[in-house]
Amino acid sequence: MRIAWIGKKSPFCGNVTYSREITNALLDRGHQVSFLHFAQEESEPDNWPNCQDVPLPFIYKSQVYTIPTFKATKVLTQSLRRIKPDVVHASLTLSPLDFVLPEICEELNLPLVATFHTPFAGKGAKLISGTQLLAYQLYAPFLGNYNRVIVFSQIQRELLAKMGVREENIAVIPNGVDTTKYSPGSSTIKAEFKAERLFVYQGRIAPEKNVEPLLRAWKQSEMGTDSKLLIVGDGPLKSSLEPFYNWEYGITWLGFVADENRRIEILRGADVFILPSLVEGLSLSLLEAMACGLACLATDVGADGEVMEKGAGVVLNTKTVRSQLRTLLPLFQDHPELTTLLGQKARQRILDRYTLSKNISLLEELYQEVLVQRPVPLSRGA
Repeated sequence: MRIAWIGKKSPFCGNVTYSREITNALLDRGHQVSFLHFAQEESEPDNWPNCQDVPLPFIYKSQVYTIPTFKATKVLTQSLRRIKPDVVHASLTLSPLDFVLPEICEELNLPLVATFHTPFAGKGAKLISGTQLLAYQLYAPFLGNYNRVIVFSQIQRELLAKMGVREENIAVIPNGVDTTKYSPGSSTIKAEFKAERLFVYQGRIAPEKNVEPLLRAWKQSEMGTDSKLLIVGDGPLKSSLEPFYNWEYGITWLGFVADENRRIEILRGADVFILPSLVEGLSLSLLEAMACGLACLATDVGADGEVMEKGAGVVLNTKTVRSQLRTLLPLFQDHPELTTLLGQKARQRILDRYTLSKNISLLEELYQEVLVQRPVPLSRGA
């Protein structure tokens, strides 16, 4: 099958990881993939698929949204006409192009699938104010113009249905992890940081990630000198938080770690992964940590609580993150048998429900469905 994938390669975020992992897996299954993205002069990130690359011009892009140039729509249309894909799959980038893409594909008679990543607060579809709520309000009326919209959980499906998107157009395909690559294994990371017990946060250092309650809980818990907390990631709050929560309290800020093998080494050597977010979709960082056999503590937002249900992790309440962590951090420090047991359950949950292989099989079935519904692709001879 020939697939035109529209997504992001930078700056690093969950959308970028999703695009990389899915397109690589599709190529491994023998599909042809063309990758259309907002490109700039930059070094090619590691592990990107070796496939046709189509740059789209832009004015500005960030981890949250992208502003294309006026020329981008024409470039996109001409590229799709030249590629003649069987299916177009857009990993939505919060860009104005997301809204005109259905019209372009309708004109070219191309089936169109979208993945909607935008995070939300959790059960009951209670969204926080700000960019998340705005994104759902903006996108809901337009998502019906796509042949299928992929979301990561039943909770998110119900949320979009309440906002007017037809349920039959919404497919639930959770994020998946390569469980061979992300797996328990040897690591020298504890020796590197002189730690007996190692705790990790990995993600953006931004308001919605709610990192400060974790830092405050760590500082107030007076963790032993042999316990260390690694903060992996970058973001707008890093410069204001780092001076107050640093090596003096056993906290090390690693910044953004681009090397995937290094990130895997960190996870394999750690004992506990903590994700105190206020909003999520389905955190790939959480799934990767669980696949590596870490005991995981995460808030019940997005689909993260669903991933850890029935003992596969510890689910935190967003309103009481700091007080809960003040109790749990010393407990996990002093009882390695507890982290070992939770890590085993976490790994098994990923193997049961969240493997990349299952994800791709479900995606292939969805592509076949939309091809049956839209059986006349753009002529190869055109």
